[in-house]
Amino acid sequence: MQRVEIYTTPSCPYCLAAKRLLTAKGVAFEETDVSADPGKRAEMMQRAGGRHTVPQIFIGGKPVGGSDDIHALDRAGKLDALLRG
Repeated sequence: MQRVEIYTTPSCPYCLAAKRLLTAKGVAFEETDVSADPGKRAEMMQRAGGRHTVPQIFIGGKPVGGSDDIHALDRAGKLDALLRG
């Protein structure tokens, strides 16, 4: 299973939806709260090619986008393959 990282803020409904999907699939993930840490938000933006919205999700170190993106991958049947590597 690939390493999954997700940058979030506590009150973000899209973050909750993305985490719910990953949890439902039994995927462990590392969560980083960027709400009170400008350094972590800057790190997220650098890794995500300038994207500044949350969540930003990385699978195997590669950016896959946000909640809408990960749900679209799942609907297309591509998320499981990404998670397996």
